[in-house]
Amino acid sequence: MGPPPAFLAATGFSTDDLTGVLLLGSAVLLVAVAAVRLSVRSGLPSLLLYLLIGLLLGDGALGIRFDDSQLTQVLGYSALVLILAEGGLNTSWTGIRRSVGPALALSTVGVAVSVVVVAVAGRFLLGLPWNVALLLGAILASTDAAAVFSVLRRVPLPRRISGILEAEAGFNDAPVVIVVIALATNAAEPGHGDSLVMLLVYAVVELAGGAAIGLAIGWLGGQAMRRLAGNASGLFSIAVVAVTVLAYAVAGTLHTSGFIATYLAGLVLGNLRLPHQAAVHGFSSALGWLAQIGLFVLLGLRASPRGFAEQFVPAMVVGLVLLLLARPLSVIVSLTPFRVPWRTQAFLSWAGLRGAVPVVLATVPLNVHAPGVAWIFNFVFVLVVVFTFVQGPTLPWVARRLGVAERHTTTGLDVEATPLEELGADLLHVSVGPESRLAGVRVFELRLPEGANVTLVVRDATGFVPQPQTVLRHGDELLIVSTSAVRGLTERRVRAISRDGRLAGWA
Repeated sequence: MGPPPAFLAATGFSTDDLTGVLLLGSAVLLVAVAAVRLSVRSGLPSLLLYLLIGLLLGDGALGIRFDDSQLTQVLGYSALVLILAEGGLNTSWTGIRRSVGPALALSTVGVAVSVVVVAVAGRFLLGLPWNVALLLGAILASTDAAAVFSVLRRVPLPRRISGILEAEAGFNDAPVVIVVIALATNAAEPGHGDSLVMLLVYAVVELAGGAAIGLAIGWLGGQAMRRLAGNASGLFSIAVVAVTVLAYAVAGTLHTSGFIATYLAGLVLGNLRLPHQAAVHGFSSALGWLAQIGLFVLLGLRASPRGFAEQFVPAMVVGLVLLLLARPLSVIVSLTPFRVPWRTQAFLSWAGLRGAVPVVLATVPLNVHAPGVAWIFNFVFVLVVVFTFVQGPTLPWVARRLGVAERHTTTGLDVEATPLEELGADLLHVSVGPESRLAGVRVFELRLPEGANVTLVVRDATGFVPQPQTVLRHGDELLIVSTSAVRGLTERRVRAISRDGRLAGWA
């Protein structure tokens, strides 16, 4: 082979280096995919396993050195854009419509309450200066979209609760990023930052501007995609995701919030009933997984285990304040006006998972060279790992104990083999849980609306086509085919019987 191209030689990166990078990268991805299976079986959030992979690649075992905070922040923002885009594209507006008000309150008022409570704890329990304490509170204020979305796949929740968590995770990154950047800048140059009033004005303007841009680009992009759609579903999927990234870029160029623009553009596109919906969902989910894996491995690689022991006790103190005081208080203040039941508020308090977002934001003060905050990255890393380990696996148990878990789960299925959008059909997957009153009901007693029918039952790993007299059992998996027009009615009917039994609707 001849010499490497000039640009590769100039950077010191050769084709031999490329081989090593591809070998390591593909191995990491394969291990990460296997970790998902382990995560499902053990109940541990997959992000912990990805972070562990990063730690082993870094100081923990292989000794790969990576301590570039600026690059970590850039790559972290890039991954968050894809994660938010995936969250928006795969979120049903009908599922979160009733949850938008509470989620917005949690993302604004709740964030402010959390920042203040954590800052007070940092000031009086750890002796931090006020500016650093407020900065720490802001970094820890955001729940993490990747962590929340992954947990929601395992916990059967009523749509209003899951909708609040989904919408909150999609909304709250934007205001938190604005606050963290402002407080980090003020910490780097004390006395030169904006006043609290001006900071609030800037935040409102950036959020409103980003929201308007995201909604506009999502709708206009959707209309364009509808007209340009062809038979190439893969190419169409790339174009749809590109529209969400375009929303981030346009919003950022205009000095508004790119994160809220990305999420809302994805939400609009995902609910316009565009062609090739199954392909779009599959492609965006794959990108979201890739972004999560890359982001968490990168953050694990950036962390230094040698600094963990020093930060462990302070991180536990602040973490307990966050979990037992700041998060519950922010939930109570934000959701009580919406008359959210106390059991739901208790679950939402426990479900405020932190993940990659706080760790990425911990690089912001390092990049602006704020003095006295070199410890903050390891502090946040330790806190996130320990409390995700505590909260994530216990969420299903907490949901059951508080009585907020659904007795069955109903999810839409994406099937590319059949052009469902052309048939006007939908598929529903129903799992009959251990407490569901669907058990003992005969198929004909479901009284599904005209246009819906149970087409398959899977029992003890064996599938069969049910008859009208077939009796459902706990643990059964049902496949229901319905027309798009009666999907909502079908879901409501199944939920009612699961809750009230075969006589649901007669009273």
